[in-house]
Amino acid sequence: MSAITVVGLDVGTSGVKGIALAPDGTVVARASRHYPLSTPHPQWSEQDPDDWWRASSEVMEELSAKAGPPSGIGLSGQMHGLVALDASDRPVRPAILWNDQRCEEECDQIEERIGFDRLIQLTGNRALTGFTAPKLLWMRSHEPATYERIRSVLLPKDYVRLQLCGEHAGDVSDCSGTLLFDVAARDWSEAVTSELEIERDWLPPALESPVISGRTADGIPVAAGAGDQAAGALGVGVLTPGPVSVVLGTSGVVFAALDDYAPDPLGRTHTFCHAVPGRWHSMGVMLSAAGSLEWLRSALGTDLGFDELVAEAERWEPGTEGLVFLPYLVGERTPHADPEARASFVGITVRHDRGALVRAVLEGVCFGLRDCLDVLTESGVDATAGIASGGGAASDTWLRIAASVLGLPLARTSVSDGAAFGAALLGGVAAGVWRDVEQASQATVRITETIDPDPVWSARYAESQEWFRALYPATRRGAPADHRTRERT
Repeated sequence: MSAITVVGLDVGTSGVKGIALAPDGTVVARASRHYPLSTPHPQWSEQDPDDWWRASSEVMEELSAKAGPPSGIGLSGQMHGLVALDASDRPVRPAILWNDQRCEEECDQIEERIGFDRLIQLTGNRALTGFTAPKLLWMRSHEPATYERIRSVLLPKDYVRLQLCGEHAGDVSDCSGTLLFDVAARDWSEAVTSELEIERDWLPPALESPVISGRTADGIPVAAGAGDQAAGALGVGVLTPGPVSVVLGTSGVVFAALDDYAPDPLGRTHTFCHAVPGRWHSMGVMLSAAGSLEWLRSALGTDLGFDELVAEAERWEPGTEGLVFLPYLVGERTPHADPEARASFVGITVRHDRGALVRAVLEGVCFGLRDCLDVLTESGVDATAGIASGGGAASDTWLRIAASVLGLPLARTSVSDGAAFGAALLGGVAAGVWRDVEQASQATVRITETIDPDPVWSARYAESQEWFRALYPATRRGAPADHRTRERT
């Protein structure tokens, strides 16, 4: 067992992942636990916060058994989820998650009350169904008796912190995704909370990510932590402007670090505080990346593993003979901000088989990521390379497709547990293992290989990208011509 280890916990949508790291970045132990997702109505997505805690407790017990007690603990997790607690710190209802789409009407209300331009300037973002504030307004309108019981509000990973060390706390990167946060000032927005009549006392202190937020009963320091994407960026070394982080997880992300607060004036991308003190980040987020492949596997009713499905896709040429997949299975966030967007396969012929469907999904997800990248570059991000993470990045084929669609060389790091790895780095800084996140990253993050764009594939994908973009309006479900996703001028 290592004499010094630090633990990172990532409280995700499907389960908790935990890793124990040595000071040189070696992974000493891994553990994970899964939990269910509830969809009681169409477009709803909920979880029991106590499932997160049970899974986290089991993960920490397993890690301690394998690697010994840690010197520090860092937390990461799914962003935006509403965890509403009563006076006894018990959830008043199941948590409403980031991919829940029930509150589009409340998003319209927020933009009307605060003003589109002012909201973006204050919070870095437009009102989206995934964010926390519209969920609170939905509760106030649809579950008033339950709403009256609220005494505090936390984000998912912060509920685990509450159980772990008894502290109500959050961090600036995660709090940035609530739509209640002054992202430039790195603190809660008095203007927004007042305008929306949200009790300021419900919201926890927002700490910088490496700061100690509390200690366990055994005295182990627990870092404030970070939202999953900011933690994941730390985990692959994206701390400063330069290479972008490209995530092929359940959702898909293109993430760029910023030296200054610079929101997109049209609200097409998200601008949040980074987990690095004094820095921000801008990112495009699509809701169904590797989640699209998981859906297809389930829909086909096959027992084949993902590697076997991708092997079938490799038999098809780029462009899949005109077959295109739009990955809007649960609506979309970037750049469309459209909960009513719908997925579809277009261009199916009798020649297309299961492998063709898989290839179209891999390509369609990458076309969605390219939409995100293009908005970031329009906003001033100078992207010439990327560092890939997430389950999809383990596939050479998918990474080659992504590199060719994005036009960027994509590197892999020695450790694929991006968010949990980044959380562990924060835990190590809190424990004094490293001086700051920069030193932690330099000591632990290592690039192992780079996959370059294929020029022939890139040329074919440039044509397919235009077809992909032309199809989006046709997949909206009964949208009026003046839908709120229309660009602001």
